[in-house]
Amino acid sequence: MSWILLSLLSAVFLGIYDLLKKASVRDNAVVPVLFFSTIAGPVVWLPFILWSHYSSATVPSALLRVDELTPGGHGLLFGKSALVSASWIFGYFAFKHLPLSIAGPIRATGPLWTIVFAVLFFAEKPTPMQWAGSVVILGSFYAFSLAGKLEGIRFHRDKWVGFLIVATLLGATSSLYDKFLLQRMQISVPTVQAWFSVYLVIVMAPFALMWKCGLWRRGHFEWRWTVPMVGVALLAADFLYFTAVRDSDALIAVISPIRRTCVIITFIGGIFWLGEKNPRPKALCVAGILLGVVLLHFG
Repeated sequence: MSWILLSLLSAVFLGIYDLLKKASVRDNAVVPVLFFSTIAGPVVWLPFILWSHYSSATVPSALLRVDELTPGGHGLLFGKSALVSASWIFGYFAFKHLPLSIAGPIRATGPLWTIVFAVLFFAEKPTPMQWAGSVVILGSFYAFSLAGKLEGIRFHRDKWVGFLIVATLLGATSSLYDKFLLQRMQISVPTVQAWFSVYLVIVMAPFALMWKCGLWRRGHFEWRWTVPMVGVALLAADFLYFTAVRDSDALIAVISPIRRTCVIITFIGGIFWLGEKNPRPKALCVAGILLGVVLLHFG
């Protein structure tokens, strides 16, 4: 399966993840939602970590085999978990307070920074058509900021937009870090995802404990079926994404914009499932994103 197709499938699950995340934090406490959603990862991967450690040769597929790591390797994956946790904390609070059909596109501006960093630090060279596709996608994302004014959201004044910008910059940095781990350090996909999932819970646990102890003003937490499904959807999205990045021909500068086409799913879900407003101008932006994806695919 090509890395572009893997990236598109990852975008589908990423869109489902955003919908489930919004449904989980809507009128709900953010920290426990975030913590409980991360538990799905270790539940899935811990058996394979133990199996690989005690009987690696009997693991039926390389896609499930978790390799041994040096202390330095564990440190690198712990660092990824800390970086992603910081991005999520800012992002979850923003998603709680902004309409999904606006928050999703703002979050999707991450490829702008990823492309710049990938060209500067990894010497990637997208084709002219891929550059054109990226520009069309990013231009469509910017148009969403104009649509946001129809709902009274002033991007330069809104605190939650600021939170989302910080989350987006951290997420873009994480994308480049993924390429470093998978291509430069040659750590396998299941090893990255397994230990990242475990360390994510470890990083988030102190925040959940502080919330439980009431160290800051906290909202009410209500258990919903969508909470664990957030983690399941993210597992699927990340596995496809890591596999795409592992391909030696893969370009982060192309994968990142493709992944952000998840905004199409968040748009449809935000309008029809969550009843959000102003679908017509937002639909034009989504059409621009689709055009950009076509240019990327044929570039």
